[in-house]
Amino acid sequence: MSSALGGAVHPAFVLLCCTILLPIGSQPVRAQSDGLTLAEVYELAREQNPLIAAASALADASETMERSAGLPPDPVFQIGATNLRLPEFSADMPNSMAPAMMLMQTVPFPGKLSLGRRIAGQSTAIAEADAMETWWEVRAAVAKSFYDVYAADRQLEVMRNTLRLLEDFERVARAMYDAGSGRQSDVLRANVEVARMDSEIARMVAMREVGASRLNALLNRPADTPVPSPVLPELPRDTPDALTLRAWAEDTRPMLEAGRTGVDRAETRRNLAGKEIWPDFAIGLQYGQRERDTGGTARMGGVLVGINVPIFASARQLRLRDEAAAMQNMAEAQLTDMRAQVDAMIGVLLADLARARTLISLYRQEILPQAKANVESSFSSYRVGSVDFLTLVDAQLILDRYEEEYYELLAEYGSDISELEMTIGRELPMTRELLAEVQ
Repeated sequence: MSSALGGAVHPAFVLLCCTILLPIGSQPVRAQSDGLTLAEVYELAREQNPLIAAASALADASETMERSAGLPPDPVFQIGATNLRLPEFSADMPNSMAPAMMLMQTVPFPGKLSLGRRIAGQSTAIAEADAMETWWEVRAAVAKSFYDVYAADRQLEVMRNTLRLLEDFERVARAMYDAGSGRQSDVLRANVEVARMDSEIARMVAMREVGASRLNALLNRPADTPVPSPVLPELPRDTPDALTLRAWAEDTRPMLEAGRTGVDRAETRRNLAGKEIWPDFAIGLQYGQRERDTGGTARMGGVLVGINVPIFASARQLRLRDEAAAMQNMAEAQLTDMRAQVDAMIGVLLADLARARTLISLYRQEILPQAKANVESSFSSYRVGSVDFLTLVDAQLILDRYEEEYYELLAEYGSDISELEMTIGRELPMTRELLAEVQ
């Protein structure tokens, strides 16, 4: 074997060539048995995320208040003395009563209490749907951070392998230069590439720390809690069509469920506002006693019935109807906007998934194999002196960059899958064909 300079190949060069050719033919997705799984992260988030706990507590509070919504107002008990002689406040008048007691109970117009109870139940249903929506939002955020850490770890592996390759090249280039069979430019280029790769690794380590910190924040853990290397989960290669996903979202997306219940609640409030002009009843019992002049105690009682008179109906009760109608229109508009957002997000995510799926297939079937073949070709050409040694190294660096981009596409695809599951409010069914299957 002879070098491009015509001399005998330095023994260190043979070792470097083996190092360069070792990755050729390997698959980008490696077997992984140990590490952090997405299912474990989801479970931790459900148990520890404070936003989920707060939303659940709010739903519990709403359910607690629901029990009292159908009760009438508390009765009013009064006690005092009546018909006293002034200015002495003496109870020696013939019609004085001391003590005098009254118990009053307001009874809302029929239908008001049942409507109030229905509104409270609808508010609880909205709070429960909001709590479930919070879970899906946190779940998508957790998945995004999980895949960010996954991509950073896989890219760091590629970068560190590249750094070892460049360090080997630097040693070989220096040894060949010292032996008189190499060039100083090779040594200088190797130094530059080693320094550049060191900086890239430092940048990626910082990005990994950022992703881990975000994941720990979502799991309500200290930012410096160690995060094991994530394991790529099985990802479905195909997704249902847009019409199916929209139908699923209508059935299971908590945000849409809350919107529909909000429209129903607004309609119930409008019905209640229509009854506000009807008077409420007040029923009372009265008791009093006084001392007789001839001795003994005279006891008296009475029954009272009253109603409230809506003399300001045009400015109060009728305005309540207008307000309730406007709130119903708002709730319907919000539900329409929610559906439009879901439809748009489904379209965007399906397009992103199709793009990522196409690129992943392209990388696995064409780009990466061709890049590896380029390394083999560059090595063969260098052996016969057709290319210089730096061309061989550049070919390997290009292969490494494509592998980094491949892992980034896998992470993007997994994150989009979680985002789509949040958009429809359910997990996607696992298809027979997987995008990337962990062996």
